[in-house]
This record gives sequence, structure tokens and C-alpha cells, in this order.
Amino acid sequence: MTDNRLATNEERLVEMSALGEVAAPVSRGQWRVDPEGRPALLPGVGGIAYNCKVGDSALDWQVDHVEPGVSVKTDDKAKNTALNTMACVGNVGRVVSGDAKGAEGVVTGKHGGIEHVIMDFPDDALDKLVIGDKIQIRARGMGLELKEVPDVHLMNLDPRLLRLMAPGWDGERLRVAVACCVPAALMGSGLGRAHTFSGDYDIQLFSPEALTEHGLENLRLGDLVAVRDADHTYGRTYMRGAVSVGVVVHCRCTQAGHGPGLTSLVTSRAGRIEPVLDPKANIANYLQIGRMRPEESADD
Repeated sequence: MTDNRLATNEERLVEMSALGEVAAPVSRGQWRVDPEGRPALLPGVGGIAYNCKVGDSALDWQVDHVEPGVSVKTDDKAKNTALNTMACVGNVGRVVSGDAKGAEGVVTGKHGGIEHVIMDFPDDALDKLVIGDKIQIRARGMGLELKEVPDVHLMNLDPRLLRLMAPGWDGERLRVAVACCVPAALMGSGLGRAHTFSGDYDIQLFSPEALTEHGLENLRLGDLVAVRDADHTYGRTYMRGAVSVGVVVHCRCTQAGHGPGLTSLVTSRAGRIEPVLDPKANIANYLQIGRMRPEESADD
């Protein structure tokens, strides 16, 4: 990386409160049928995932869309929309009710369709949290811009996480560390939304050849992933030459068109992003959360 001190407009960003609650797991109680015609009923979205954390494999679980850590939502649609658009990956949130009151966690992603904000908390907080506990997030990052980098847009990104990612600008392209790269042809559910300031879209992993070709067998929750020929400036769409980078926010899925989801962080329809492969490009490493929380690593 050539420059870790890229100028931003961070000083102009407003930090605001956004309140949600620990969301209950939800299920339709019906078979989910995979592309091979095999039915399954597996744990899905919502709730508290005690043993599935950022930094873990996104594939090696018997699950369907499970969100690592704590799923956060509010039943009021307008308030939940604000929560999901304002909260950014890397934001800090504090539990403000219940036995875990005072515990702090970190936003790790956003899941479209169900419209959940996903958060990581230390184990002692997970043990005390219950469904319905309130969590207030210090939302900061909407409107974040790189002052001197043309044709590159940021979204869903806390300024602190951007600094820890340490992208470099060489005068032509923004060099961003990623764990892997995938073609836009692999992207499925979540395409076509009007904006990318909430939600995610999924990497389809049903082709064994594609899994091997793009090195996705070891895909982890929290990995940064570059999508080639994908523009996220005004929604998620195919555009030849564009490059976008997102973070893996939920686990594998059984349904056709689905898979581990990416929340968008950086995009350039002009192709001014150069992905640099780095196996450590994971927000667990950058933020010291999930499997990389020091106190939990010591226990292991």
C-alpha cells in the first residue's frame, strides 16, 4: 500500500443514536430445497448465535443464512429502515437494558430481506443477552468520502475501520486488501436494489468448479471480498470493468441463488479499485472482534 493516510471528510460526519432490539429467530417451518433437489430444515436468521462468530468459516455449518453473533432489529418499519441505513460496519453499540446492560459490541454487517443489523459481542455479554434486549448504536459513516480519490464511493463503513483497512492510492487506483476475488456471475440474491446503504447480496457457491477456481473453500465471516464487473454506486448491478468490495456478513444458504452475503463497503464503476490478495483481510483481524477478541483468544 502506498498511502495509509488518505484524506476523508470524517470531521463533517454526524454521529447519531440508532436503537434496535435483539431479534428473535424466525422461520416459516417449511423445507428449503437446494439446487440438487434435496430438502432441509436448518437454523436460519435472527437470535443470538453463541458459537458462530466473525472470523469463523462461512461454509462449515449446518445452517441456512445464520447471522454470526447478535441479530438486531426493531418492529417499527420506519425506525428499522433508519437503523439499517445509518448503522455502519465497525460502529460501536451498547446494551441499554437487561442483564447485559453496559456491554459493548460492534456492527459487522447488514442482512437484506430480513433487514437485520448484525453485531459481535464478547462471550460474557452473549450469555446475558436475551431476545428483546435493547441495543443503542452510535451510528457514524453515512456520507463518508475520500477527498482526493476520484470515482470511488464508500458506504456502510465506519471511518475507524477504513483507517484500519489502510487502502493505498497510487494516483490511478485505490489498492484494497481482500481475502479473495469473485466474478459478478457468481452473485445472486440482493441484485437490483435501488441503493447499497443497507442489506447485502449473496455469493452463489453451488458450482464446485467455481468454488475451487476462486479459492472460496476457506471463505470466512468477516472476509473482505472483491467482486469484479460489479457496480454498487446506485444499487448492485453488473457493469463490465467496475469493481466493488464487500464484507461477508452471514453464513451459507441452501436455496438456489443464495449463499454467504456481502454488505457493500467500497465501489468504483470506473474500475479504480485494485484488489490486493491478503488472507488476513478480515474485519475480525482489523477490529479485534469475534475469534480475534484478545480475551476470547486467550481462553481458547
